Formats: sequence, structure tokens, C-alpha cells
Amino acid sequence: MGTVAFLLCLAVIAVVAALLFRKYNPQGVLLLAGILMVALGAILGTSPVEVDRPTGSVVFDIMRFVEEKFFSNFSRAGLQIMVIGGYVAFMNKIEATNMLVHLAVKPLAFFRKVPYLAAVLAIPIGQLLFITTPSAAGVGLLLVATLYPILVNLGVSKLTALSAIAFATLFDQGPGSANTLAASELCDLTTVQYFLEYQVPRVLPVTVLLMLLFFFYNRWCDRREAAQGKDIYSDRLDESARPDVPGYFALLPVLPIFFLLLFSGYAGIQDVTISTTVAMLSSFLIAFLLVMLHNRSFTRTFPMFKVFWQGMGNVFANVVSLIVCAEVFSGGLIALGFIDTLVTGTTSLGFGGVAICIVITAIIFLAAMLMGSGNAAFFSFGPLLPGIATQFGMPAVGMIVPMQLAASMGRATSPIAGVIVAICGVAGVSPMDLAKRNTPPLIIGVIALTLIHFILV
Repeated sequence: MGTVAFLLCLAVIAVVAALLFRKYNPQGVLLLAGILMVALGAILGTSPVEVDRPTGSVVFDIMRFVEEKFFSNFSRAGLQIMVIGGYVAFMNKIEATNMLVHLAVKPLAFFRKVPYLAAVLAIPIGQLLFITTPSAAGVGLLLVATLYPILVNLGVSKLTALSAIAFATLFDQGPGSANTLAASELCDLTTVQYFLEYQVPRVLPVTVLLMLLFFFYNRWCDRREAAQGKDIYSDRLDESARPDVPGYFALLPVLPIFFLLLFSGYAGIQDVTISTTVAMLSSFLIAFLLVMLHNRSFTRTFPMFKVFWQGMGNVFANVVSLIVCAEVFSGGLIALGFIDTLVTGTTSLGFGGVAICIVITAIIFLAAMLMGSGNAAFFSFGPLLPGIATQFGMPAVGMIVPMQLAASMGRATSPIAGVIVAICGVAGVSPMDLAKRNTPPLIIGVIALTLIHFILV
């Protein structure tokens, strides 16, 4: 029965890929595919429909499964992403983004000669922010509001700027990461010990390699697309024209980042911690009051609230809905036993421990690409890994570390990943185009990660 379910998964994946390639609505495709696989899992007996509150009917339990995915995503990440989208829309409306570009581009004029160097340097900056704020989509949208317009105006293409932002969220690392917490528990280590002793020594050299690959590969891609006559620089702002707003408005797009860093626990302020949503809402209210003081009119400023709500609504329609449908799809893959069959088939190949680790690392990278989630991919494989490691006489950490990092790397190659969908939705770029741009260097990155890991173990 497991073989039949696995073949059905492959068939569904092939149909989904074909429909997405033909530009069918991705939300509808993923939702229907996920529902189909959950239903097939129940019929074949590979997995019952797992819901927190069963309805008493398998048919309605499937709908309940979808409902719970909406609730869990909205409460966990959906509201956060929507609030960020509303804030970005408000920043554009009050021309704060234009002022940021106007003031930032002049001192960064050197990078006009080597704009790809600016994009490369944005990667480690974003990684530091990602450690303090472990939400890939959230950090991606924050960087779209701040770094993206600056990079584009320095001379890189939209896709290169977005790729730099995606690369900033490549590694789920640091004590605040859910994947780090899960991996450290599986390895019987503290999160700080796991981060400092196992993640950092591997992430640093891989990041340096990826920065080099990013520079040359993206420059080559942009030159090729420009030679084909594609308009890859259409989002540039006219930074020479000063917006008709006060200069301090340039601080508003980065205000949420300031709050997040100040109250992250890393700045020495231990008594106050805030979420990304709280930082965004606080920044929005401050920005709204400053706009009202600048306009000296409550009646002219108050209608701008509508811009914030519209920004939230646009992000829900284009981003959050896709994230939810992608999670239903990944839930369907799990329900049909796709992940379990992969692991079982891999461990029965007769390979040694190192070979099995390499194979499963590659599989988890591909699983994250299919599922659009590093967390879903690792959480599906993670609990099985200590047992597999023991079976081959390896320490659990020797098998878990590359797989945990590969899962978050695979996320950046997925056109249905939350961070890819979120940043592309704001910038008006196809998620498929960005996923294609990210994939070649990240395949090399995963290979390098695996080699470095076994050198260090």
C-alpha cells in the first residue's frame, strides 16, 4: 500500500508542476492537490485525517483540516505578514521609502560602480537580522521595505535584489529558530551549544562561498536577460528628486528593525521583548502621528488608515492564502506517507552511514522545495533521524546538522515558500522566476555544506 501511495504522490506532484507551469492559479492548484492527497491517505489507510477537533465525519474532517491550517497560519505568521504588508504600503504612500532612497543612495554612490557588491553585502546583514527575528517571510518583507529599493537604485535588477533578500534567510539558525530548537532537542544539546558549536562553523564558510557564487551568477543572469531585451530595472526610483516630505521620514521604514534589534534580548534590554507584529504596529502608529503633525490636519491624515488596511488585504490575497494552500499541500504529502516512504527506501539501499546522510540531506532539500517550508520538511524527517543515526553507528548530531540547514536552504528554491511568495508579491515579480534564479547556486551550496560538515565531524 505504501508503494501505491508513493506513486500517487509522484503523480499528483507531476500534475501540480504542470499546472503551475501553465500559470494556473497556484492557490487553487495546491489546495485541491492537498485535499486530494489527504482524502487518498484516509482511503488507503496510510494516515487518518489528523485534526484537533474531529467532526465525526471523514469528509468534514478534511474541510476541518483546511480550516485548522488557515487558523494556525493566521495566528502564527499570517497576521505578522499582513501587518508588514500594510506598513510597506503606508511607507510608499507617505513617500518615506522614496526619502530613504534619496538619502541613502548618495553616500553609497561608490556601489554604483559595483552594485552587485552591495547586493552581496546585504546577505550577511540580513542574516544577522534573521537570527534576532526568526521569521523568514517577516524578515524578507522588512528587507523589501528597506534594502530592496536601495539595491535597485544602485543598479542591480529586481531579481538580484530579491535573491539577496532570500539568501539572507537561507539558514534557520540561532536560539530563536524553531528548527534549531527541534534539532538541539533531538541531539540532546542546548540551543546555544548547538548554534555555536555546530551551526556557526558550517554556516560561515558556506555563506562566504554563496556570496561569491551570488556575485558572479546574478551578474551573469542580469547581463543575459538585459541582452534579451527584458526590462529588469523598471522599479528604479528617481532619487535625484527630493520627495516633498521631511528628511526624518527616511527613518520610518527602518523603525521596526530598530525596535526588533533593541528589544531582541541581544542589546542588553532583558525585561522587554516584542514580536514583529508589535514592532510593526508600534512603528505604524508613530509614523501616522508624525504624518499628522506634518500635515497639521487630522481630517486629511485619517483617511490614510485605508492604505494600511488595503496593504494588509493585498498581502492576504496574494501571500497568506498561498502559504496556507502550500501547507495543505505539504500536509497531503505527509498524509500519503511520501516522507516516510522516502526515508524507508533510502535506509534500505544498503549504503553506509555517511552515504545515507548525504542521500537524506539531498532528499530533505528537495522536500523543502516541494513543500515550500523548511520547518515542514525538517519536522517530517527530524524525529526519524536519531534512530537512523544509531542504526549506522553515528552520533545524532552528525546526521541532523546538515539536514536541518539543508531544509532551510531548500525553502529558498521553492516558488510556494512563504518568504519567496511574500517578497515577490510586494515587488511584483514572479515567485517561479526567483526560485529558478536561486536554485543553481544553492545546489552547489548544499554540496559544499555536506562536504564541510563531514570535514568538521
